[in-house]
Amino acid sequence: MEKEHPYIIGITGASGSIYGVKLIEQMLIKEQNIILTVTNAGKIVLERELNINLFKKEKKAIEQYLIKSPQISKKMVKNCLKYIPVNKIDGVIASGSFRTKGMVIVPCSMSTLSGISNGRSSNLIERAADVVLKEGLPLLLSPREMPLNSIHLENMLKLSKMGVIISPPMPGFYHQPQTIDDLVNFVVGKILDILNLENNLYKRWEG
Repeated sequence: MEKEHPYIIGITGASGSIYGVKLIEQMLIKEQNIILTVTNAGKIVLERELNINLFKKEKKAIEQYLIKSPQISKKMVKNCLKYIPVNKIDGVIASGSFRTKGMVIVPCSMSTLSGISNGRSSNLIERAADVVLKEGLPLLLSPREMPLNSIHLENMLKLSKMGVIISPPMPGFYHQPQTIDDLVNFVVGKILDILNLENNLYKRWEG
């Protein structure tokens, strides 16, 4: 049986790498195929925030972190997750002839957002986003920055007008979160909703 087209997930150098990793965990649990790429700045943030060192054995480091979850096995990671270095500009996701379901960049730095907005394609994440745009596929960016200057806002508006989903990691509080996990799950659950992937990561508003 032919594997379903994958989602592309990019992790960049903005703080909040836990959002990207949690999204990967949840998508693996749902047996979604994923192609992951991480910017060099994203590697630094992953190491500082989650102690994931991608500077040597990149995919192995991600695998070792993911399988800490009792819901994820080595087999799931091996079958569903592919890692491509961000500097491999000829990776499969650099071409529109390679079919995907779309792309999520979480967290998305302002540098990456600017690169996409201006068609820079200076690394594989920016190129893959450019490809997703030109192919008319879903592209979701989760920019994490505060405060936002006019350049940031103009770039977001420009991309939004092109159909890009701008989804900043802004957790709700009506469900009375008790832990950091509750806040992270709210954001990741909303992203999964946008991707039309069922989840119960957060309590939905009932009126």
